[in-house]
Amino acid sequence: MSAHKEHEQRLLKTLDALMLAAKRAGAEAADALIYESRSLSVSFRLRKLEDLERSESGDCGLRVFIGKRQAIVSSSDLSSRALSELAARGVDMARLAPEDKYCGLADTARLARDRPELDLFDPKEPASETLVSRALTVEEAALAVPGITNSQGASASWGQATFAFATSAGFRGAYSSSSQSMSCAVIAGEGERMQVDYDGITKLHGADLPPPEDIGRTAGTRAVKSLDPRKIKSQPVPIVFDERVSGSFLGHLAGAISGTSIARKTSFLMEKMGEEIFAPAITILDEPHRPRAMRSEPFDGEGVANEAITVIDKGRLTTWLLDSASARQLGLETNGRASRGTGGPPHPSCTNLYMQPGKLSPAELMSDIKEGLLITRTFGPNLSLITGDYSVGVGGFWIAKGEVQYPVNEITVAGNLKDMFRAMTPANDLQFKRGLNAPTLRIEGMTVAGI
Repeated sequence: MSAHKEHEQRLLKTLDALMLAAKRAGAEAADALIYESRSLSVSFRLRKLEDLERSESGDCGLRVFIGKRQAIVSSSDLSSRALSELAARGVDMARLAPEDKYCGLADTARLARDRPELDLFDPKEPASETLVSRALTVEEAALAVPGITNSQGASASWGQATFAFATSAGFRGAYSSSSQSMSCAVIAGEGERMQVDYDGITKLHGADLPPPEDIGRTAGTRAVKSLDPRKIKSQPVPIVFDERVSGSFLGHLAGAISGTSIARKTSFLMEKMGEEIFAPAITILDEPHRPRAMRSEPFDGEGVANEAITVIDKGRLTTWLLDSASARQLGLETNGRASRGTGGPPHPSCTNLYMQPGKLSPAELMSDIKEGLLITRTFGPNLSLITGDYSVGVGGFWIAKGEVQYPVNEITVAGNLKDMFRAMTPANDLQFKRGLNAPTLRIEGMTVAGI
């Protein structure tokens, strides 16, 4: 058995002891989790090492039930005495808590029996010297781009985390994941002409990282291309969201179809189940079992089996994101979308949520735009989850005669997500870089607010 698998088993034995302590203290049911992490990061600025930091943390969260009352307590001390005190404190709090008719452990029939191997853990920890070399190389490559005049810094990092979860009903499960990342932000131009841009990447396995020089060159090239931006007049035009920023719309969708939002009637989509809310060409899926993907997990935060689901099927909304509590409120069954931290109860969340690509390249998607806007950066989005009203500050490039012409900034775009969803056309450049992934998107009918 590998070292990290042995460590997972030790954490599960700790949780077994905590379950027993909670029962002895008077809990009728309980669940608990331990989250441990280790990380190492370095940062450079102007070829000088600014920071070298290593951190380790561990936290345990316990939820106890007495009837329909629940309480949640947490501790970073995993000693036997501390866990016994934690259990007693949780039971005392549960006796005083208000009743919640929807709380409780997940239905045992829904628990994960088969645990897929998702290849989330890279056992190779890079040496500090390796991370130093990566960060320095990233910044050197960015500073070598003609037109780059300053740096906001470059960084490289590594991390490992272990999640262990158990319930008094007998569920036990644990898994580990890792990550390695590089990033850089640099400045082009001088004085009032200065512009900043960045690039970065995170992968679960070090072998999947691109050469550091690629990150630096991309950051530098982006910054130089954004020099001497122009202002534009307020007007309605087609807008293209680059794949760097298009995934944010999936985050807004996930919030709007969260079972909690639907149960509380605080979502602009709460009456839209089964309706066509996107164009028929759009399909959106949530896949928790994608190998080596950023948000993959073999079971959800309640131990429930979490199969892939089609959230939007050819434009039509097919499901909510549900944990056990929100499912009970809605008279439904959980679909394994519970997320969990040590300090609070489970809540619904997506995993690897992505939009399937279209057929046209980004260039083809823009080819018939007489005048329009390509957005590559967003700032301070403002969204009303109740109405769907949306606005965001943006920067990017003006499109004329189907071609990208010159950089623009000091712009706000606004619309309503109900209209924007139906007006989206995806390009064919989907890449799995994050937890939320979408290709470049063209949206008709939005308002651009400039000068």
